[in-house]
Amino acid sequence: MITLTDLTKRYGSTLAVDRLSFRIRPGLVTGFLGPNGAGKSTTMRMIVGLDRPTGGQVVIDGSRYDRIGEPLRRVGAMLDAQGTHGGRSARDHLRWLAQSNRIPAKRVEEVLEKVGIAEVAGRRTRGFSLGMSQRLGIAAALLGDPPILLLDEPVNGLDPEGVRWIRTLMRNLAEEGRTIFVSSHLMSEMAITADHLVVIGRGRLLADTSMAEFIDANARSWIRIRSPQPEQLLDALAGAGITARRDDDGTFEVEGGDTERVGDVLAEGGVTLHELSPRHASLEEAFIRMTEDSVEYSAEGTAHEGAAK
Repeated sequence: MITLTDLTKRYGSTLAVDRLSFRIRPGLVTGFLGPNGAGKSTTMRMIVGLDRPTGGQVVIDGSRYDRIGEPLRRVGAMLDAQGTHGGRSARDHLRWLAQSNRIPAKRVEEVLEKVGIAEVAGRRTRGFSLGMSQRLGIAAALLGDPPILLLDEPVNGLDPEGVRWIRTLMRNLAEEGRTIFVSSHLMSEMAITADHLVVIGRGRLLADTSMAEFIDANARSWIRIRSPQPEQLLDALAGAGITARRDDDGTFEVEGGDTERVGDVLAEGGVTLHELSPRHASLEEAFIRMTEDSVEYSAEGTAHEGAAK
């Protein structure tokens, strides 16, 4: 369990993190979302002691990170995949980390195989592609076989196979009861990976909720209907107090609503149906709507695009 209580960080006159309080629980993949400049990276750095809070605190199972002996065995983190010494090989980089936390040398070879870079482990990291650097960073995070994993933008630079691999890895680790905290701008991937969401904007907590609850609360849902009897359809729905809107393609939309009730009403009205399907907005739409007032930089026409749907 990671617990943040009134966590605050100032850089001069800039308030980067503003009294954040939430918990990151075991057994879940918790997604950490926010616009650029929201304070996500600063928050993650404070969790592992790389930045000192201006106020408040963050504790891991009741202890500050800097008071945990052999911390790589407790918390694995990838916050900067390219933060390695370019003159060292991937294997030597991991060996150095292993020695610092009394992790057996054989574990280095295990994680190299696990992340798929064993064949290039003898190469200096300055020649690594972004995807290779990402895999090395994940290997370092896994090195101590920790119960807690923090990953900042782990899918950057990965090919589709790599994205699927890291998604599966995070899900499997969470199912083992580990605590997974992951930041990403890739909404489509987060939507199928995360169980829980923490959303911040301008350093403040905007949401701490399940994925389903977040989307339900911040994006529209509707029922899509197709029928060769449009007038009979409208009459049947109107008689039940249900308003339908006709789209340009000839289909109808009922905002919100109960699909079963709509279906029963149309069946009673003798309306032939070719489609009756519930539709839900995406995580991206929900995120844009939630954070539209917290975007630091917005191109014309983009900030309200999701909210207008």
